[in-house]
Order: sequence, then structure tokens, then C-alpha cells
Amino acid sequence: MSLSQNTEYANDKLSARIKEIHEEVKTWMPRVNRISVALYEPETDILKTFINSTDEGSPLAHYEAELAKVASLQQMAQERIPRVINDLTVLAGNDTEHTRKVLEKGYLSSYTVPILHNDDFHGFVFFNSSELNYFTETVAYKLSVYAQLVGLLCITELNTIRTLQAAVKAAREISHYRDEETGGHLIRMANFSRIIAMELAPGHNLSDEFVEFLFHFSPLHDIGKIAVPDEILLKEGKLTDEERTIMQSHVPKGGEIVEKLINGFNMEKLLKIDMLRNIVLCHHEAMDGSGYPQGLRGDEIPLEARIVSVADVFDALTSVRPYKEAWSNDEAFAFLKNKSPSVFDEQCVDALLCQRDRVEDIQKRFHEDSIG
Repeated sequence: MSLSQNTEYANDKLSARIKEIHEEVKTWMPRVNRISVALYEPETDILKTFINSTDEGSPLAHYEAELAKVASLQQMAQERIPRVINDLTVLAGNDTEHTRKVLEKGYLSSYTVPILHNDDFHGFVFFNSSELNYFTETVAYKLSVYAQLVGLLCITELNTIRTLQAAVKAAREISHYRDEETGGHLIRMANFSRIIAMELAPGHNLSDEFVEFLFHFSPLHDIGKIAVPDEILLKEGKLTDEERTIMQSHVPKGGEIVEKLINGFNMEKLLKIDMLRNIVLCHHEAMDGSGYPQGLRGDEIPLEARIVSVADVFDALTSVRPYKEAWSNDEAFAFLKNKSPSVFDEQCVDALLCQRDRVEDIQKRFHEDSIG
């Protein structure tokens, strides 16, 4: 798959597996019209849509909510027990986007199962039917096995990425790697990447899976900096031409490290692994071709790399570094706008700018007093 072209992700293996499970379920229970998964992010208390299989499209995509603000789901997460609602119209007075969209699509009953792994809560599997009183005790019992299977498939894919992230973190610590890639920076830029992707999703037909994997892969963008000497990485003054060449070498070195990790962890079949390659190898490309290392232009740069570029630079500008003070958000946004569309994708910049309240919430939540 060429790095100079945007990658198509429509035929994800995980999506195909969930659809296969849905078809099998319908051979036994034909009125189960929808199976969907929402994942939980404990750092932000956010529950977000991830993957679904429906008879007629999805009534709820690119949706997120604070679990603390959805009392019934929070109770299920705490008590670790499934829930059946055989008449969803009783929730009609519950003025939430989730309830409105589910009812608008014609779903009248639901069966919800918490996803648990090693006693940790990871999200929910939802089953919906357009019939009232469909989820009898017998139906719920049969579906519980499928719920566990769907949850396990999702956890397995994401745990592979978490293992990769842990391996990179260990490598940094063992090599005494120190620079701006602090925990706070990586969390913030991952969340900024997700904000941009969510805003672009309707116009670019991005799936919830795309957004979720982007969120997990984006913190690995500068993995190649492990190979850059500290005297260059942490230099407070301006880099010489030779030092700048060495610094820029972190991109191809990052690509080499990614391939070694993919081979070492047998991750070649991991969903969207090309997204990780694209992010690492293309996040320093520029829209006008002035970036590095390939000099790609415009849409030749994969969308995921364009998103990460904006998220990364914005957080770098608004954070303290060994060589600079933190910029204000106004200054950072003005810089990004000034460099668009020559360097940065203007749509990505505008997507972040129009979600300023969420940006500031992330900054407050993951603020660091020292560098980062």
C-alpha cells in the first residue's frame, strides 16, 4: 500500500467479523437489528462509539458522552451486570442524543452488556431490536455468548496496540530518552487528533474505527527520536544544518523501528497497521511539498498524517520546551492559520479551531507544570 496515497479502510477485518457474527445471530434471532460497541476511555471518562453492524445503517456514529452523565450506563459499568429494556419509548423523556437517535431509527428494545477484561471495564456491547419486548430471558441468555465474543474481539485488537505503546515507552526509559514527548504531550496530542478526526468524519466518510485507531497510533508519531542524540534533541539554541539533518533522520529511523516492532510482535495483520506507518513516515510532510522526507504534496499525504501534524504542532507550540516558553492558544492558532494551506491542511486546522472549548478542556485535564 503506497504511502503517497490516502489509504482506504472500508473493508476492515474487525467490521467484517462483527457483521458475520450479526448474520449468525439473525439465523437464531432474526429481529436483532443492530449490534454495536462503545469503548470507554478512563482517563477522560468518555464513552465513544467504535464499531457496529446494522440492518439499515447506523443510528449512532461519531458519538461520545461522559459516562458520569449517563447514570444508567454508569450504574451498569459499576455493577458489571447486563441490562434489558424491552420498551425504549419509556426513555422518550430522556433528552439525550443517544436516546433520540435510537428511537428515531425505530429501535424499541435493547440488551446491553458491559465489556470486562481482567475485571476492568472497557465499554459496552449493545443489541437492539425494532420489536417491543424482544429480549426475553431466553434471547438474552443466547446473546450473552455473542456479547462476550464481540467484546473479546475488540479488546484483543486494542490490547495489541497498547502492548506496542508499552514497548515503545520501555525503550525510551531504557535508553534514557528525554525530550518533549512527555506523557502529557502525548495524551493531549492524541486527544487533539481525535477531535480533528471527529470533526472531519462526515466530510471524509471516516469510520469510528478510523478515529479510534488514530487516537491510539498518534502518540507513536515520533518514535524515531529514540535514535537522536540528546545533545541535539535537547539543544536550547538553533540547530546547525548538520544537526538538523540528524534530527530529521528520526522519520526514516522511526519507520525502521516500526517495521521491527511489527515483525517482532507479529502485528502485520493488525487492523490499520498501515495507518501507523503513514503517521510515522509522513507527519512532517507539508501541503506545498516543502516537508520531509519525501516531499509529498496535498492529498499525497495520508489524511491521518495531516491530522497528527496539526495536533502535534499545536500542542508543541502551547507547551514549554527547553528552547522556548509556551505560546497562548491564540498565538498557536494564528500560526497554524498563517501556515495553511501551504504547510498544514486547512481543514484540519479549522477542525481544531472550531472545537476550542474541547481543546481547552483537554489542556486543563492533562496540564503539566514542568515541560510537557
